[in-house]
Amino acid sequence: MVSFGDSSTYAVFSVFMLLLTVTFAGDIVHPDKYAPKKPGCDNNFVLVKVPTWIDGVESGEYVGVGARFGPTLESKEKRANHTRVAIADPPDCCSKPKNKLTGEVILVHRGQCSFTTKANIAEEAGASAILIINNRAGLFKMVCEDNETDTDIGIPAVMLPQDAGETLQNYIQNKSTVSVQLYSPKRPQVDVAEVFLWLMAVGTILCASYWSAWTAREGAIEREKLLKDDSNEYLNTENAGSSGYVEISTVAAVSFVVIASCFLFMLYKLMSYWFVEILVVLFCIGGVEGLQTCLVALLSCFSWSQHAAQTYVKIPFFGAVSYLTLAVTPFCIVFAVVWGVKRRVSYAWIGQDILGIALIITVLQIVHIPNLKVGTVLLGCSFVYDIVWVFMSKLVFHESVMIVVARGDRSGEDGIPMLLKIPRLFDPWGGYSIIGFGDIILPGLLVAFSLRYDWLAKRNLRAGYFLWAMSAYGLGLLVTYLALNLMDGHGQPALLYIVPFTLGTFLSLGKKRGELEILWTRGQPKMPCPHIREDHQPVDQ
Repeated sequence: MVSFGDSSTYAVFSVFMLLLTVTFAGDIVHPDKYAPKKPGCDNNFVLVKVPTWIDGVESGEYVGVGARFGPTLESKEKRANHTRVAIADPPDCCSKPKNKLTGEVILVHRGQCSFTTKANIAEEAGASAILIINNRAGLFKMVCEDNETDTDIGIPAVMLPQDAGETLQNYIQNKSTVSVQLYSPKRPQVDVAEVFLWLMAVGTILCASYWSAWTAREGAIEREKLLKDDSNEYLNTENAGSSGYVEISTVAAVSFVVIASCFLFMLYKLMSYWFVEILVVLFCIGGVEGLQTCLVALLSCFSWSQHAAQTYVKIPFFGAVSYLTLAVTPFCIVFAVVWGVKRRVSYAWIGQDILGIALIITVLQIVHIPNLKVGTVLLGCSFVYDIVWVFMSKLVFHESVMIVVARGDRSGEDGIPMLLKIPRLFDPWGGYSIIGFGDIILPGLLVAFSLRYDWLAKRNLRAGYFLWAMSAYGLGLLVTYLALNLMDGHGQPALLYIVPFTLGTFLSLGKKRGELEILWTRGQPKMPCPHIREDHQPVDQ
């Protein structure tokens, strides 16, 4: 066992394990309690697809946002009408347009009067919808003023980003015929991406747990042999320790959450392109280590590679390194570098998931919780951490800190790399379903502990704790995705659902079986051990 005193190791594990514990699929509906509502002005803010045709030829597609007022938009593309676009004259549409309208979509500029005034004037002039060009990049939520009473508006109103609106305006001014469709497709209740993401998370914990338990059992068998053959060698081994894994203490469990909170807040405040680049480099380093560890362990199972795995060469700064490790390391480095360079291409999520899964499995193999007490403290603190940074942070910052960091807002990047993600294949809005590393590693530590305990106690699946803990994790993650879909894709703190299922199941089962005290303090079944004399000689029984 390694003492957890090295500060660099401490920081790295804290960042990778606890940085992100959130799942989301991307919002298309934006309820907003800060924007005023009143009768006729109580729509949710929805994203709107605006495909365009120039002189009858399909051109680009823009995304706008629907207003608080007006009728709801069609959700089906095939039911949305192709409608010609006309420029308002005057451009702000704060007075009756000079040009005659016969059902066109009118394109106006923001400013000079309220949004509802523009919409009412456009409707009276004969427009079928109004597109309002924002006066800056991005979108703005269009609401009703407090003193407005004429909110019975019969045409939809959509705001476009400044660049999109000016592009359409230039086409029209150049005598091109521009037509658009306006519709807001609904996100499917379940996307196959969420099914695969669930399988990835459960499968990762399953593999890591069996690897961890197998290593623990081999170590126990080795210690048992030393006890029988040579007590002095056993005692020397106990004193020297083993560099195979890291045991978390109660203090370390609390410190993990504190350090991760500080790092998350720092990311939120300093989020930028260069900061994400630093995270990408750190992720690549961790991914290389994880992929190398997993490949060496996998290849060592084959007879043709066992000699290379057990033959070592001494390398400066690294010490003794097996030939098998030397053989796979260049591949791992190249893999991570290629992903880092190509990470913006559409298929880069595959490389990110491979590196991420390898890193998670390696962390679960190296980091152990020694007993249920430490596991309870760690998951309990993480439970609070998740709720605070996903939900309660909105009260202070008016946005979810965790979700902003996960999406990589203000960085120009498509999120930070400490995530597993899969593209939403049947979602008209595209995007990714994601899960943070913390949602797998933190409960995975408890699940791996349960299997180590079962194997050391020589229990089968039905009589042990692992089957129950693994099932509880899968069910908790399933409930997380149900909540995600019920909330229209708004990010959810996954540990809010996973921790009660996994930890609650473990505690309840331990209490029912009368083993809670052993699990809480010792964390391992009592093992028979020969008595040792003062001179370290075994006593004959």
